[in-house]
Amino acid sequence: MPVKVLIVDDSGFFRQRINDFLSNDKRLEVIGTASNGREAVELTKQLKPDVVTMDVEMPLLNGIDAVRIIMRDNPTNVLMLSSLTHEGAQVTLQALEAGAADYLTKDIRSWINKSNAMQNTLVERVVALGQSRGGRRRSPAFIAKPLKAGATSSIHSFSGSGPTHSKRVEPKSSVLSSSRTNTDLKTSIQTRSSPVRKTSHAASFPANCKLVVIGSSTGGPAALQTILTALPASFPHPILLVQHMPKTFTSVFASRLNQQCNIEVKEAEDGDRLKAGRALLVPGGHQVMIDSRQPDRIKILPGDERLTYRPSVDIAYAAAAKTYGNKVLAVILTGMGADGAEGARLLKQAGAVMWAQNEASCTIYGMPQAVVKAGLADDILDLNDISRLLMSGGK
Repeated sequence: MPVKVLIVDDSGFFRQRINDFLSNDKRLEVIGTASNGREAVELTKQLKPDVVTMDVEMPLLNGIDAVRIIMRDNPTNVLMLSSLTHEGAQVTLQALEAGAADYLTKDIRSWINKSNAMQNTLVERVVALGQSRGGRRRSPAFIAKPLKAGATSSIHSFSGSGPTHSKRVEPKSSVLSSSRTNTDLKTSIQTRSSPVRKTSHAASFPANCKLVVIGSSTGGPAALQTILTALPASFPHPILLVQHMPKTFTSVFASRLNQQCNIEVKEAEDGDRLKAGRALLVPGGHQVMIDSRQPDRIKILPGDERLTYRPSVDIAYAAAAKTYGNKVLAVILTGMGADGAEGARLLKQAGAVMWAQNEASCTIYGMPQAVVKAGLADDILDLNDISRLLMSGGK
């Protein structure tokens, strides 16, 4: 059965462009389009799509409020489309708070480019969300947390703008066909089956841990918030965070987390120290290394455009394995693809401990699955168990 998609955008150009992209793949079926949030809410109820692509700024009802209603009444995986700006990053985090599962940036240049890069990315995101198990039963996961005393939120309220008129709904369906060419969303390693503990009762925080490294992608912002907001200010270990995000988004996300967490969270800068009670988020478009001469210092390097992921979990894991060896606790969270699996292999060779998020609590069971199938996970854990076990390491 193809993944059923509802397209929501007040721009006729984007509705048509998204429809053209999705309708060329037989795994997908566009069952309707809407031009404002009210229509989106109504059509989600009527048509019951597997995935909704949602614009942010629309008349009558903006995308964020539409997501809140959809997640309350008809939980569905929603892919937000937002601008690659500071304001767009803020609004995207609001959408994730409201319950959206993922986002894509809405840069007009990439959407009109004759290459297939944007089409391939959009198609694979929609297919992955449509095939994931968590969407329909997931309530908003990126829950707003109280801020630190004296902190002010950098996320401002948003209301849609534009003329208050209704546009025609355009339900349609089609038969689709396509071939997958974009290597950045392919699984890049050969995996193998291996016995692994699949329950959390035997897992424990490693006593010799000196560094925690967490990798994540799709669904990661919500998962990271769940984990980090539970940690006490006295958490005795440094944390390195690798989340697939553009540079503008990582700066806003780090600031947001810092306001909500007891520990310090900041976007990493070259020369930053790895220290207890601090989580460093690798900036988008860059890679992280650890200074071998000063193991408590990190290096932030420009991301090589030939590499698929910038930042890359594989590179961060490899750097941690080289410097900290068996004193690393590595965690791989929800996300598409297989980034982290090769780095996990190096960590395991060095004697480190590897936790993988389980399928039931993932938005997309891609990155953890690659680690698990390669036989590299010491434990496969529910997100809440990961949070609880990390807390135990802070005592």
